[in-house]
Parts: sequence; C-alpha cells; structure tokens
Amino acid sequence: MKILVKRVYEPAAKSDGFRVLVDRLWPRGLAKSDAKLDLWLPDLGPSTALRKWFNHDPAQWTEFCRRYRDELKEKTALLATIKEQAKTRSVTLLYSAKDERHNQAVALQSFLLRRPASQKPITRARRLAVIATSMKS
Repeated sequence: MKILVKRVYEPAAKSDGFRVLVDRLWPRGLAKSDAKLDLWLPDLGPSTALRKWFNHDPAQWTEFCRRYRDELKEKTALLATIKEQAKTRSVTLLYSAKDERHNQAVALQSFLLRRPASQKPITRARRLAVIATSMKS
C-alpha cells in the first residue's frame, strides 16, 4: 500500500495516483477546478475542536496524533475508501497547512500504514485461537 502526503497547492503529478483532500475546510485561495482532486473527505479531517486546540503547534504534536487516532477509529467507512484505492494504485493525502511535518495528513498516513487494509478485527475467538496455537509450540 503506497500512501503519499502532499500539499494541495503543489502541482498534481501522475505519480500522485488517487488524490484525496483530507482537510475539513476548503483550502484558502484554491479554486475547486484547480485542485485536481479525485475525492474530498472533509469528515476525515480532525474535528473542529481538535483542529483549534492543536493550532499547528509542534509542541502539541504527539497529543494531537493520539487524539486524532481516537477520532479516526470511528471513521472506518471513510478509511476503507482510501484503503480500497490504495490496493491498486498510489493514494496521495492532500492538506493545506503550511507545516509539512505537523498536519493531519501526516498523522493519517501514519495511522493507515500501521493498520493494513487486510487486517481483520481481533475477535475473542481469534485471540483464543492465537493463544492456543502459541501454547502448543
């Protein structure tokens, strides 16, 4: 799964693959026709309260990521949309923030890459089967 991150104001490239804007708000000064998007998922962006709390303060980055991950856990259908596209081509998560290292697209990329699309939820039965198998060894 290849998931890239790019500022929405940068020119689109073929290597971007499927381009998804993950900002809750539309980027300032950018015409929709100039964005070259395949999809805009505003609900995948951090909540307004979290966005305002973070305020792109690098000192808050670790806590922002933790809180954003908690929000993302509730958005399985939206995440599945991205994971499905990433099975067959590159996906580029687009953002408008000036900070290239501390923004929701970077946090989302990390979240997606740590949770592979093929990963099945761990049910009680599956956990018991894994324990039983490990005890046999």
